[in-house]
Amino acid sequence: MSVHISGRRLLKLVGALLAVSASAARAASAAPRPLPGLPWSGPSGSSGSVPWNIVVLLTLLTLLPALLVALTPFARLLVVFHFLRQALGTQTAPSNQTLIGLSLVLTYFLMQPVGATIYQTAVVPFEQGHGDALDAVGRGAPPLRHFMLKYAREKDLALFLELAQMPPPARAEDLPMRVVVPAYIVSELKTGFQIGAALFLPFLVIDLVVAAVTTSIGMLQLPPVVISTPLKILLFVMVDGWNLLIGSLMKSFA
Repeated sequence: MSVHISGRRLLKLVGALLAVSASAARAASAAPRPLPGLPWSGPSGSSGSVPWNIVVLLTLLTLLPALLVALTPFARLLVVFHFLRQALGTQTAPSNQTLIGLSLVLTYFLMQPVGATIYQTAVVPFEQGHGDALDAVGRGAPPLRHFMLKYAREKDLALFLELAQMPPPARAEDLPMRVVVPAYIVSELKTGFQIGAALFLPFLVIDLVVAAVTTSIGMLQLPPVVISTPLKILLFVMVDGWNLLIGSLMKSFA
């Protein structure tokens, strides 16, 4: 009998809890709630929602690697370092992670003045409420355009002006970014391959000399690369090759 009574009390307790939760759900659905997030206001008083800001931010983050390669000296640096590794014949030393990390550090070193200028001209006014995000992007474009125009070749700029079917502007600063960016990256690739080819030549001479010597003395069973690779590494270390290479690369952006 006691078990039967305790079971009846348990059923009543469960029914009461279900009734309370159902009433709370009806009240929550009846009361309109705003979207979670902090509101922001545009220059004309229009309001938006933080979820849209998050969508835009995530989109920019997905494009960040491509922008890093296209708008900075990262491509030239990485191409030269890969040419150096192929010329030394070390295959995987330094590793890809090491070369990419070194390229990122040097890119930060080169782009820090440009980034500081963009921060002062675009980010600070935006934080102070002067204009919206599009205005900030417009104010931050001229320093970056000036940097890219400094290293973009006129031939590449003329090519993309022709492809875009646009007349040449009176000033280089009036060129749109859709012309400057591809011209800059093509110029950087050409410069990187030029430096890599010049870097390849002395190591190629060592390979040819070693191959000629080993063939002339009849060492046909020993691959020449087994002898030439240590010689190339020894020569690179003796002349302090990393210091010379990075110094020359940094001076090419002066």
